[in-house]
Amino acid sequence: MIYDPVLVQPMREELLRLGVQELVTTEEVDEALGPDSGTVLLVVNSVCGCAARNARPAVALAAQHPTRPDAMVTVFAGQDAAASARARADSSPSSRNAMRSNRSSRKATSTSPACSRRAPSTSSEVTGRPSAPP
Repeated sequence: MIYDPVLVQPMREELLRLGVQELVTTEEVDEALGPDSGTVLLVVNSVCGCAARNARPAVALAAQHPTRPDAMVTVFAGQDAAASARARADSSPSSRNAMRSNRSSRKATSTSPACSRRAPSTSSEVTGRPSAPP
């Protein structure tokens, strides 16, 4: 499901105001997470409450810290589907293990809302209390 651009614009702007670079194509993701990218904070932004309550405020706090990554980038789940899928694939644990062996200079950090689904499917997503991993 692709969300209405008018609905998501304020959520996009919240990160852009913090200096986070928006990636909307797979090519932009590949370039931003390439072998010479250094340390990258990757934020998978979304309309869910987890992004609003946790991810975006965490990025705002991280942006104030004196030690910062070389780049801060974001993709928007539910809007830029191909870029989000590429970024998630590039930041998965198995992908990071492959990157370590192939791209020793590349370090990736990812922050992604815990509920990447469009609607809550468990009581923990509704209540905000942790549950066992699926």
